[in-house]
Amino acid sequence: MLSILVAAVICGSTGIDTRIIAACLSGGLITAAANTINDFFDIEIDRINKPNRPLPAGMVSATAALVYAFFLFAAGIAAALFVNKAAVIIAALSSVLLYFYSARLKRTVIFGNLVVSVTTALAFIYGGIAAGYIKNAIIPAVFAFFMHFGREIIKDMEDVQGDEQQNALTLPVRYGLAPARRLVTVTFVLLFLLTVIPYAAGIYGLWYLLIVVSGVNTVLLYTMIKLWRKTTRASFSQLSTLLKADMMIGLLAIFAGRW
Repeated sequence: MLSILVAAVICGSTGIDTRIIAACLSGGLITAAANTINDFFDIEIDRINKPNRPLPAGMVSATAALVYAFFLFAAGIAAALFVNKAAVIIAALSSVLLYFYSARLKRTVIFGNLVVSVTTALAFIYGGIAAGYIKNAIIPAVFAFFMHFGREIIKDMEDVQGDEQQNALTLPVRYGLAPARRLVTVTFVLLFLLTVIPYAAGIYGLWYLLIVVSGVNTVLLYTMIKLWRKTTRASFSQLSTLLKADMMIGLLAIFAGRW
């Protein structure tokens, strides 16, 4: 929701109107639906990897989770009606992709990671659509894609034990941790280099450079180093959480860079 709001602001919105509120709400509902349907399809894996989650712990029934997920998807698409037709198309397309991600694609090599990364990047395009101008949303969308792609691979590395037992053929399960580490490293090195371009091109100002170098790129560098030094599940979980927090710093850098 915050990504959509930031995108709307950097795309020229001068205030928070009904379309932007509806877009943020729509994105939040669809994300909640994606998390819920993911837990529904991953219940057996989570019994091994994360047994304290509501479904494997028995706090919520599988049927209730499924019904709730479809309700959230429908509510997210309905909220998009208050934005415009393009928003409805993106909301519906994202909902379908996220459903099939959890149902099938998550258990494949790379394809599931790509779907999550693309739909996350679309949040910025969504904000641009709500503001009526998407050009300025392209750069943060690209950054979001690479950040989430690397993080998704790390999350797969974290979940290897449960994924192996449930025959989920993710990259680290099928080819091992070393190729997964190499792919994350290449992804983050490319992202590291890309973050400098907006400042060099005069698109974002000095505040962007200062925040992105000190707050974002240092975390990327730390992640790449630790990824090769420690290969424990706890270490991968820590890096995944750290990268999630780092996304907030990235949003701050982009927001500050517009002035």
